[in-house]
Amino acid sequence: RSCNPPVGNLATGRTPVTLTTCGQNSTELYCFYPDQDLLHQVSQGCGQPRCTKCNANQPDNSHLPADMTDDFFANPISWWQSAQGVHREEIRLDFETEFYLTHVIAVFKSPRPAAMVLERSQDYGQTWRPYKYFSINCTATFGLQDDLIEEGSMCTSRYSDAVPCTRGEVIYRALSPANKIEDPYSPEAQDLLKLTNLRFLLLKRQECPCHGSGLVEKPQRFAHYAIYDLIIRGSCFCNGHAEESTRLTPGSVGFLREPSSCVGVVHGKCVCRHNTAGDHCEKCAPLYNDQPWKPGDGKTGAPNECRKCRCHNHADSCHFDLSVWLASGKRSGGVCDNCKHNTEGHRCQRCKPGYYRDRGKPMSSTEVCKPCSCQPVGSANATFSRSWRCHPRTGFCYCKPGVAGPNCDRCLMGYWGFGENGCRPCDCAGDCDQHTGNCFHGYDNEPFFNIPFGGRIPDLEQMPTNESEEEWKWNDHEQGFSALRHPEKCVCKEKVLGSVTDFCQMKYAYVIKARILSAHDKGTHAEVVVKVKKVLKSGKVKIARSNRSIYPESWTNRGCTCPILNPGTDYLIAGQEDSRTSKLLVNMNSLVKPWKAHLGKQVSDILRTGCK
Repeated sequence: RSCNPPVGNLATGRTPVTLTTCGQNSTELYCFYPDQDLLHQVSQGCGQPRCTKCNANQPDNSHLPADMTDDFFANPISWWQSAQGVHREEIRLDFETEFYLTHVIAVFKSPRPAAMVLERSQDYGQTWRPYKYFSINCTATFGLQDDLIEEGSMCTSRYSDAVPCTRGEVIYRALSPANKIEDPYSPEAQDLLKLTNLRFLLLKRQECPCHGSGLVEKPQRFAHYAIYDLIIRGSCFCNGHAEESTRLTPGSVGFLREPSSCVGVVHGKCVCRHNTAGDHCEKCAPLYNDQPWKPGDGKTGAPNECRKCRCHNHADSCHFDLSVWLASGKRSGGVCDNCKHNTEGHRCQRCKPGYYRDRGKPMSSTEVCKPCSCQPVGSANATFSRSWRCHPRTGFCYCKPGVAGPNCDRCLMGYWGFGENGCRPCDCAGDCDQHTGNCFHGYDNEPFFNIPFGGRIPDLEQMPTNESEEEWKWNDHEQGFSALRHPEKCVCKEKVLGSVTDFCQMKYAYVIKARILSAHDKGTHAEVVVKVKKVLKSGKVKIARSNRSIYPESWTNRGCTCPILNPGTDYLIAGQEDSRTSKLLVNMNSLVKPWKAHLGKQVSDILRTGCK
């Protein structure tokens, strides 16, 4: 739920600033009538005046601004008093941070002013706006209607009468029937209630009616403002995310240095909940920026908590990114900062270049990314993504021509002379000695030839699938894993796209557009993993736009599949199927051509209109 800090007296522990104070420069004689006499009916007279001295530097004779905000229960007869003869006086209270105001009470020792203004600032005194005007005659003084006549007016005569001549109150309520607010944290409520400074402008002094000018020997000694108590009720401003407040940390702007014995001080730093942070809970905590910050909803009670970013324990903070938020359909906008443990990405969800994912560890492990262990002589620097030393999902290295193995540490079968330039093709029909290049004779004991696309890599179908596809999505210019191609070793007589009649007579069971991802020597057969991008025709075997295997039937004694299928390349493939095993077959009668848009359109037109 949304939270509300308790209301207290914001003036407690804080000293107002005034333009003048009696006895500021020297001892000053002043006169007054005792309270008990003034509290009786004015018609009975003011009683006998008493005169005494005021000196701001003598504790027993001083009446300082701090006396307005001391404990009025412990010090009921302490007061602040202005210098004699002033008409315009200012009483200002500066807060160290933003607070919420509920109401103000000023208890005067002197008669209340005939005209005054209560103002607030929300920018630490740079600009001021009125809360309320007070005057015996609102229209004559301020050109405003009296709120006793027109409800909601900015001026009132309610608190400007000279009677009572002492202990008269001036009261202002920020929330009144004229200022109805449903949500206390809405922008409208903040504009009304939030403040950093508060001030009274006392504009016109007035005397008690019981004063007879002929009876007073020196009337200037009565000419001053005096206030017993200034009470400013309000609370810490916490945006609905805290119920407690604490002192601002030493060294911060506006740090309040109140006496350690002071009780009841309303502090300015919120003790934030709902995963929020800041002096006023005005932002989300460092690792909780997955959605935009919002204040608590004071109307519905919704807490509007900040949500934790998905950084897999590899970051200490994240920031909100509007473009990411909009791209996700307003579901997630957090971008992790300074990913650790050799991870990167918006959610620290993939390994940095030069590292690969350890599938045996959870994504949150500090050791999930392991360094590539590529043989420096046999591995290639110029890969399709120059910063990658090995494949980020498998750890297999990118090899120089003729080099094989997960770490690029040996020659491919049919190659020899491992060195800085890779390995050279054997000048043989079969394999040769990898150190000397001498040809082997007889094939009875030789294993099946590897397909010359580099070392064997795991089947895509067997890879763990606990990440979403988005987490491992590659950019358009990046290709699936492939070792370097060696066309000088593979020469195949391939079928060409002839006439419409020739194409239709082949009665191809399937026609697809597919990208070659990897090739595997299974010992008894070859298997090529492709990503099907478009299905132009299918037979009994169901074909989806996803990763699947196709099966070359033709081998050459060089260890090649024919037709040639190069990893990382898009092809138009038309071939037969084995409906019993649900396999798509590729052989020398298949049509295999690098994909071109015009070729795809030509075949589509033939399938649609030509083969009937």
